[in-house]
Amino acid sequence: MAGSLSRRDLGRVGAAIAASAALGPVRANAARKVDVVVIGGGFGGATAARYLKQFAPGLSVVLVEQNRVFHTCPFSNLVLGGLRRLADIAYTYDRLSDRFGVEVVHQRAVALNAANRTVRLADGSDIGFEKAVLSPGVDMRWDALPGYDEAASEEMPHAWKAGPQTALLRRQLEAMADGETVVIAPPANPFRCPPGPYERASLIAHWLKQHRPKSKVLILDAKDGFSKQALFMQAWTRLYPGIVEHVPARDDGRIVNVSASERWVETAFGTRHSGGVINVIPPQWAGAIARDAGLANADGWCPVDPTTFASDLAPDIHVIGDAAIAGQMPKSGFSANSQGKVAAANIVRALAGEAPISGSFANTCYSLVAPDYGISVAKVYRSTPGGIIGIDGSGGLSPMDAGPEVRAHEAAFAEGWYASITGDMFG
Repeated sequence: MAGSLSRRDLGRVGAAIAASAALGPVRANAARKVDVVVIGGGFGGATAARYLKQFAPGLSVVLVEQNRVFHTCPFSNLVLGGLRRLADIAYTYDRLSDRFGVEVVHQRAVALNAANRTVRLADGSDIGFEKAVLSPGVDMRWDALPGYDEAASEEMPHAWKAGPQTALLRRQLEAMADGETVVIAPPANPFRCPPGPYERASLIAHWLKQHRPKSKVLILDAKDGFSKQALFMQAWTRLYPGIVEHVPARDDGRIVNVSASERWVETAFGTRHSGGVINVIPPQWAGAIARDAGLANADGWCPVDPTTFASDLAPDIHVIGDAAIAGQMPKSGFSANSQGKVAAANIVRALAGEAPISGSFANTCYSLVAPDYGISVAKVYRSTPGGIIGIDGSGGLSPMDAGPEVRAHEAAFAEGWYASITGDMFG
């Protein structure tokens, strides 16, 4: 961060909110007022909840997350490639409550009333708050692609939310016949994890090469270019010649119609493609609770203050992670984690009557092309009055034409990053 909280800052915060400690633990079946409610326990929300308590232990912080187990989207492609089990990317919230004192309520937040500063839970009870952090992630846009709705995703899984969809897509891969094609259809920007579909294609290709050697991966892309494209394509040439084919939008890669029952997708020029496995990744927008609360713009994403992440439409609600419009920052787990810390610091300062601090943010995105072949992109960002921008010279891409040792080191760094960030999130 560009600034940090001193012991004196934390002392002032503690004094300002000490009375709230007398409220006791939050129970989902009782309406009460807390200092901060955090909605969504992913990379942004879990991080924000932890750091709110770390910066100001006297705060009453409630994390509302309907799932008792969180499966990470990062490393979910390793499950699809047979390199991890679903249990290997599963985390509970026990340490957030036991170690940091975050009250975790495992219910669905069904509505957020920004004017009244209340959250309605699925059991009908309300939680009032001084400040809220909204980290709802993304929802699929079921209206964006004819023929592809939530029911169709049970036949053609998107697997863009880790968990049951990941397991379903993995089962389909295991059941496919040798010689059948895996079709992957990534959406146009913006969407969660820009390099994710191409890492997915790589790790599925790795599995096919060993277990279905006559099969291939066909990427039908709604874009002409993608993150780390040159690095991915060089890796595919080296590792998976004849196995991975990428068709950009300009060459009729954009799908415009889907038939889940007949198992085909149709491109803009009228070409139909069938596959043994079809992975449609539809367009996305901010999670429903943010849209329903009136915090999203016409495109379905949430505009925020680039310093505090306070909503432009409701200043006591801070929106972080994939749902937020965060300038040049990509929609990634690392971005959400970084934003959660800055938002937490500024909420603590606001509750203490202090001016906000300007944050700096980091994002590093590792992609595994094979178990011992990693590539990455990194950048540092800063808040400006006009938005969040990347700092020139602060990051970069993995080098082209690097040898096996360099790629193996990057793969090891990816493992280390994953262990570090999940530890940071969940304690």
